[in-house]
Order: sequence, then structure tokens, then C-alpha cells
Amino acid sequence: MTAPHSEQSVHRSAAGALPPRQRILVAARELFYRHGVQGVGVEAIAEAAGTNKMTLYRHFESKDLLVAEYLRGLACDTVRVWDDLAALHPDDALAQIRSWIDLVGGHGDCHDASGCALVNAAIQISDPEHPGRKVVEGAVRTHRERLTALCCASGLSKPEQLADQLFLLVEGARASYRSVGPNGPGAGLCTLAAALIDSHRVTDRAEAG
Repeated sequence: MTAPHSEQSVHRSAAGALPPRQRILVAARELFYRHGVQGVGVEAIAEAAGTNKMTLYRHFESKDLLVAEYLRGLACDTVRVWDDLAALHPDDALAQIRSWIDLVGGHGDCHDASGCALVNAAIQISDPEHPGRKVVEGAVRTHRERLTALCCASGLSKPEQLADQLFLLVEGARASYRSVGPNGPGAGLCTLAAALIDSHRVTDRAEAG
């Protein structure tokens, strides 16, 4: 993973030719990921975006709505990952699943950050009526549907159960990577996922016999 950005680097990356709304979203994404959605105030976001609170509230009526838009962007990133894998392995659902596991297992910044940030936000947002909470729930539901569809298309047994198992395995590996680094239990993600997938194939053969 890349080294964390400083607030000054956030300001430089957010500044430039982008319009104010986009600069705010860039700054919010950087700061929310580093400090959590509860750990960053609108003043810090406005400063990092090279603007002020008045401009921020002109584009986002509240911090809650800014958080929701930030999470909506992460959810879109996750959908794009699935679309890219589908384009890379057309008509090969199992290859798409394995490529997704390999991508997460490599702890690529974009994919790993998107997943962790969504889960972290869900933990931090306790209010079920928070607009960000609804975005996270929708993103997780879409993710599970995509993964389940691929498990079904792969001909694996109990595809819904497998999708949930893979999802939990991936999130556990991400948590391990964040807490103890690349040499912790998360390092075995690809091997564990491969064994899990094979176990569903073996079950399928046993039931057929």
C-alpha cells in the first residue's frame, strides 16, 4: 500500500482546475479514508479543498450528505471493478472470481481502499436513517448479488453460501492486513479462497455421484 497522504498533499491533489464540488469530494475521500467519517470535520475538508465552509454547504447541505456522496463514489468504484473483470474474462465466471480474489490478495490501493472504507463507514454510522448507511447497504447488496451470480454461473454448489463465505473471508483478510500488515493471516487469502472454492466443487461432485 502507498504511504498515507498528508493534508498538504491532499490540498495539492484537490486543487487545480477542478470545480469546487469536485475538489471537495477529492479532499473528503482522502480525509475520510485516513481518519474515518466521524474523525473529520467540514472545516478540515473545506481547507484541504482550497475553499470554505460556505462553499461546501452550498454544494452539500450537510456533512451527512457529503458522507453519502463520498460512499456513493466508492460504491461506483466497486461496480467498475466487477465490470473490468467481466471484460477481462468474458463468459468465464470462475476466472472473474479468481481474478477478484487475486486483486484483493495483492492489496491493490484502489480495490482494497474501497472495500475497507465502505465497511469502516458502516461500523461508524450507527443511525439506520443516515443517508450514508443506506448507500453502504445498497453497495453491499449489489456486491453480494454480483458475486452470487458468478458463483451460480460457475456451476459451484450452494452459490449463495459460497458468495457469503468469500465475502467474509475477503473482509477478514483486509482487516488483518490493516491491523498486522502483509505477513499476518491475510497473506493467505488467495490460498484459503482457492480451497474454499474447491470444496464447493467437491461437494457438487459428491452430490452428483
